[in-house]
Amino acid sequence: MLETKNLTIRFGGHVAVDGVSCAFQPGTLTAIVGPNGAGKTTYFNLISGQLPATSGEVWLDGENLTALGAPQRTRRGLGRAFQLTQLFAHLTVQENVRLAVQARRGLGLKLLSVWLSHRELIDEAQAILKRVRLEHRATDIAASLPHGDQRKLEVAMLIALDPKVYLFDEPTAGMSVDEVPVVLDLIRALKAEKKHTLLLVEHKMDVVRELADRIIVLHQGKLVADGDPATVIASPIVQEAYLGVAA
Repeated sequence: MLETKNLTIRFGGHVAVDGVSCAFQPGTLTAIVGPNGAGKTTYFNLISGQLPATSGEVWLDGENLTALGAPQRTRRGLGRAFQLTQLFAHLTVQENVRLAVQARRGLGLKLLSVWLSHRELIDEAQAILKRVRLEHRATDIAASLPHGDQRKLEVAMLIALDPKVYLFDEPTAGMSVDEVPVVLDLIRALKAEKKHTLLLVEHKMDVVRELADRIIVLHQGKLVADGDPATVIASPIVQEAYLGVAA
């Protein structure tokens, strides 16, 4: 279980995330919604360790991760996909996924010495690329991929890490209509495995309605609603704060 306890961060006089306490169970997908500037991505940054909390705690499976940086949290099982893709731009598509497989197995980041002697790891990387429909781009340089394929590659790297928790920050942002279903199918498949905790920041309410077991709403850094999708979307505070409809 992932849990945040009174998680807070201040930037000068501005409180970007304000005392958010929430627990997330394995086998569930929680959508985090709210207007622009509500603190959604900042909340993700606090969970994954990209930002240090001003106060509060982050727990995973009974371990307090608050003092750990992002790399240590990744090794504990927190996997993060960003709004802007985070790739090894000058390596090939397959090499990007290889490195993630390698890191998960604790084999370091030396490409040649490891890959030449571990064919099974290359095969695993290629299998993951097939899963995200990028096997035909395996030898292409990551920077040469169109935006939609870069998003798919980032998801492939996340899958290769096999985290306990998946944090998806607007995974379909900037993708064409034809590309979106591939990423959504991957998220559905991860959810169907019933062993991962999935958190999703997403502005497309049709995606939220379809995928989410639960919705939490942030507004001005505070947790203002939490429940099943139908109830939360219909609540007056969401209609006013998120959808712009007067209560």
